[in-house]
Amino acid sequence: MPAVVSVPDAATARRVAGWLLDSEAVRLRPAEPFTWASGWRSPIYCDNRVTLAYPAIRAGVAEALTEAARRHFPQAEVVGGVATAGIAQGALLADRLALPYCYVRPQPKTHGMGNQIEGRVSPGQRVVLVEDLISTGGSSLKAAETLRASGAEVVGMLAVFTYGFAQAEAAFRAANIPLVCLSDYAALLDEAQARGVIGGDELAHLAAWRETPEVWGREM
Repeated sequence: MPAVVSVPDAATARRVAGWLLDSEAVRLRPAEPFTWASGWRSPIYCDNRVTLAYPAIRAGVAEALTEAARRHFPQAEVVGGVATAGIAQGALLADRLALPYCYVRPQPKTHGMGNQIEGRVSPGQRVVLVEDLISTGGSSLKAAETLRASGAEVVGMLAVFTYGFAQAEAAFRAANIPLVCLSDYAALLDEAQARGVIGGDELAHLAAWRETPEVWGREM
């Protein structure tokens, strides 16, 4: 299996993209860009936690994650969520797979037991991580490194959506961690255009941003 797998299949990618648009987890606003925490200006904002508010969509995403986990990571013995956005999706997946669950904090707690991994993972156990969104991959891979440092084996990562940035793919390849995402940027744009959410001019802006997100919109 290659180190990075973008989506399980085109039908799943379009279906999940539709759910993200239906729930307004994804907002497309080329004329009024958002500003990310990194300082990047962006015509898109994605918060997949919004899908949790819609029972049918929540169940659909959880089932898609379950199918992907069974197909790509059948050897997993534990499901791990990446805090904070991956915690709920990971718990839903663990429940469907009837596997133990944990989640990984960005850093250890400063009180109590000082845990960074909440739950229980034994050295040598095979863990599949769950994330809601992949941008550059930095925070996701930090969680994987934390699990590896504890002695666990990270067999791969599942995510609901990826922007498909080249630096993220390179980072996952360098870490030798397979990545499977339910949907991606290309599928989202296809679905949005099919629904009439975006037109040709907006599509051009969105495509340009995807190529050079770090400099896009500076003139705006």
